[in-house]
Amino acid sequence: MEIDTDDIQQSSSSTRQAGRPLTVPVDDDHPFDLDSYISNYSGRTAIDRLIHIVSICPTIASEAYQLAVQHIEQSRDPSLFQQLLNAYENMAASNPDLGLPNPLDIAQLDTKWADETLAKNQADKVKLEVELKTYSNNMIKESIRMAHRDLGDFYRATGDYTTALKHYTKSREFCTTSQHVLDMCLSVLELLIEQRNYAHLTTYVFKADAALDAATAATSNIPSGGAAVTGAAGSSGNHKKKERDYVQSKLDLAIALSNLGQGNYEKAAQYFLRLGSTGDLGDWIGKLVAPGDIAIYGTLCALSALRRSAIKSQVLENSIFGMYIEQEPYVRELIEAYMNSNFKTALELLSRYSTRHTVDIHLAPHVHDLTNLIRNKAVVLYFQPFASIKLDRMSAAFGWTVEEVENHVVGLIQSGDIQARVDRENKILHAKKTDYRAELFARAIKAGTEIQATNRKLLLRMRLQQAELVIKPPKGSRNELSDYMQGGE
Repeated sequence: MEIDTDDIQQSSSSTRQAGRPLTVPVDDDHPFDLDSYISNYSGRTAIDRLIHIVSICPTIASEAYQLAVQHIEQSRDPSLFQQLLNAYENMAASNPDLGLPNPLDIAQLDTKWADETLAKNQADKVKLEVELKTYSNNMIKESIRMAHRDLGDFYRATGDYTTALKHYTKSREFCTTSQHVLDMCLSVLELLIEQRNYAHLTTYVFKADAALDAATAATSNIPSGGAAVTGAAGSSGNHKKKERDYVQSKLDLAIALSNLGQGNYEKAAQYFLRLGSTGDLGDWIGKLVAPGDIAIYGTLCALSALRRSAIKSQVLENSIFGMYIEQEPYVRELIEAYMNSNFKTALELLSRYSTRHTVDIHLAPHVHDLTNLIRNKAVVLYFQPFASIKLDRMSAAFGWTVEEVENHVVGLIQSGDIQARVDRENKILHAKKTDYRAELFARAIKAGTEIQATNRKLLLRMRLQQAELVIKPPKGSRNELSDYMQGGE
């Protein structure tokens, strides 16, 4: 089987040329089980992922559309139906040859439910705003904080993220403990992850870190006394440590997603690989991500940015991360193929599961770059032991044509990743030989030239002093004159 190392890239370029959006295949060569995939999510993230699938997977758009309607009717935001409808209609218009059915024939939004939900939302909004106004008049800080928090939760559930963020941040003014600040930061982080606002995640992670330290310090004063008190204190201390681990895992996930979203794959890999177990992430599992997502994010970032020794110690020998990998069995196959230098199999797996990667709302913008980085690293690693190698041998190792190998190698030579030259006539890649003796001579000559220039300046300075041509600077201008004399020398 000839491997296309970037199905997504080819699909993207072909659809852009035709003026159509990016589409990805779902077939025997690119398997994807929609039902099992979406069952890992709940709430808004399930809806967002289904809308994304509708917009890029024409072959399963109808099925995803039907599932999305079901999830929308369990939410508090009827406006999501219009987003879903627009995505489906755009896909149908871009792929007329598929003959996608009319969306209203697949599933229709329950208008009675929509009207009742809108009426309930309006009633809850009025109620919460009245409560906030009452508490503000009474100047009860704790009640005002909780009112802002409840309004933030309400606007987030109804899809008004801007107003939700406003109320969450406003509640900060009325926090009386570090735990309150920490709760506010976690709520904002959930909101920003749902928005995929990666640039602002780090700000609230730092704030949450400071609040977590303060909250831990406030509860670290354990009373001493009898055995019963000591036992209770020890139990309380263990409980507090677990709570801290839970929060820290959430913060690590937030900062990992932030780095992934901004293309900093090395840091993203480090944070994904240090995550605790799924239990440490609590309700974020399913609400924001699934365990299989973490396995894929961490593995692809690690393969693209870390050395093989680091991958061995931090991925393969990481028992906790191994629990995530078990959710996506092909990920372990990918890692083992890469570590065993079976690069053809590794690239085949990347190609085969490219659809699974692209349907992920956080990973989709980075699939092309990550695949390219992994492919380039594989070529560099394969060539390292050789002084020269025929391109047809590399072609067999990677499953590419000789022309594709030559193009990849030339690109890596131009970027400086491979120090070699290509014999186009004989189709051989030759490593550049380093003449260490010539390098040593060059360094010695450079050092001698620098010493000679320094000595010449020192002799000139001595002669000026002997001739009493050195003028002492007045007080307050010593540094300026010294700089001038040095410049003149």
